Parts: sequence; C-alpha cells; structure tokens
Amino acid sequence: MENIAAAVDTHVDHGYTANKNALLKRLSRIEGQVRGVSKMVDEEKYCIDILTQISAINAALHKVSLGLVEDHVAHCVVNAATQSIETGDRSHMDEKVAEVTTAIGRLLR
Repeated sequence: MENIAAAVDTHVDHGYTANKNALLKRLSRIEGQVRGVSKMVDEEKYCIDILTQISAINAALHKVSLGLVEDHVAHCVVNAATQSIETGDRSHMDEKVAEVTTAIGRLLR
C-alpha cells in the first residue's frame, strides 16, 4: 500500500510544464468561445455564423494540440532517447515514439 501512495505523490515534469500558464490561458479562451457558441445557438443565431465560430474553436484546439505534441517530442521523447543511449535499452524510447505516433493518429481523425 505504501508503494501506491509514493507513486501518487511523485511529481513528474511534463514538456508543457514551462508553458503551463500560457496553455491554461489559451484553454480558458477556448472555453469562452465554446460558451459563446452555446449562447449563439440558444439565441438562434445564423447557422453560418455559428459554424464560423466552431471553425475558430477547432483551429485553436489544433494549435494547442500541436504545441503539446511539440513539447512531448522535445521533452519526453528526447529524454527517452537520451536514456536509451545511456543504458543501451531502446524500449523506453520506442514506447515514447509509439505514444506520440498514436496521439498524432488520433489528432488526424
């Protein structure tokens, strides 16, 4: 039981940690845009105007996603590659590459 608590308490920096405040600010703006679209629907605004706003939301989310992918590669994948070089074990690097490849695949759907 103690091992589980130790694992939960362990803090791991992620690639986006340095940009966390900017990321949260951008996500808050997107959240506001979504609320605005909801209000537009409630007020029965013109459908093309709603679609235009949804397109802007999608673009903003894609920008956030690409930034997270970039941070993941620059931080997590690079760290895994360094660890693989140091230990001679490629498994951790292969795992991180597979993770990012799967994530990119989900973004492209």
